[in-house]
Amino acid sequence: MHGNVFHFSELLQQSAQNYLEFVRVSSFSVGIYVLDCGAEDHQKPHNEDEVYYVVRGKAKMRMESEGRPSSFYVGTGTIIYMPAHAPHTFYDISERLAVLVFFGPKAAAQHPANG
Repeated sequence: MHGNVFHFSELLQQSAQNYLEFVRVSSFSVGIYVLDCGAEDHQKPHNEDEVYYVVRGKAKMRMESEGRPSSFYVGTGTIIYMPAHAPHTFYDISERLAVLVFFGPKAAAQHPANG
């Protein structure tokens, strides 16, 4: 593929880790986050704003916004905006999750679980 063009399924196959970053520039970073059915998500709040796009899979997400906890189902096509420093985690993963993650500005860590 061209250096600026990516195919999601090919990137997904390349990843041996839960998180594969494939774009990093000064203003943002983009990666794929994968959690298998029944897996635990050990994310900690990030220092960057982020957007999740669930490409495939089913789970629930727990998050806290302005001190108020909430929980909701996520599935293919769900888009979630997560402000910096907001606690959040995927749980009750019933179908393997493949999530496109956008961090802006660029993420300080190479894996969502590192915060």
